[in-house]
Amino acid sequence: MSSITVESSTVDTSDGVKLYTRVFKPREEVTLKDNLLIVLVHPYSVLGGCQGLLKGMASGFAANGYKAVTFDMRGVGRSTGKASLTGSSEVKDVIAVCKWVSDNLSATRILLLGSSAGAAIAGSAVDEIEQVVGYVSLGYTFGMLASILFGRHQKAILQSLKPKLFVMGTRDGFTSVKQLKNKLSSAAGRVETHLIEGAGHFQMEGPEYDAQMVKLILEFVASL
Repeated sequence: MSSITVESSTVDTSDGVKLYTRVFKPREEVTLKDNLLIVLVHPYSVLGGCQGLLKGMASGFAANGYKAVTFDMRGVGRSTGKASLTGSSEVKDVIAVCKWVSDNLSATRILLLGSSAGAAIAGSAVDEIEQVVGYVSLGYTFGMLASILFGRHQKAILQSLKPKLFVMGTRDGFTSVKQLKNKLSSAAGRVETHLIEGAGHFQMEGPEYDAQMVKLILEFVASL
């Protein structure tokens, strides 16, 4: 962990919410690769999702020379405001953080990465932010039951022309491999999928997959 530094900050949203944010940086002032920064969006707030779940991946990106930013969405941890059931208000949180990193961390290119419901929320923000050059989803909630809550987010990411990578475990309890493929068959632009054999939805959110995710995502970044 000594190869990276972590700084805390507060980001204000357009509707007055204050978001507790962490910036993970390579310790050495190495030339930041491609001037690309990775913004990570945590899983569903209502089920206990928080930025701490993304710490391992963010540290891994920083150790590989990329700045990474995690934050608690509204109503989580030290962030103010109230979580919404469908993640609609949280789209403003993602936009605010991306605008903040663009203004304060001189990020001209942003990769937006979302986990679980965070992938749905991040997907709604992709085309709202000019600096976003690519999108990664870990365990997108495309399944029937999950779509009742998060279905409204799907159209935006499926229609976006920006490059997309969808990573999912083959035993994801929210979305089957068939549902994933059906949804992505109509997606615009460049779409890649990566299936993790035998992994369940919550298992993939655990630390044992962090190193594998970092490697996979950095390969995608190199192709952008």
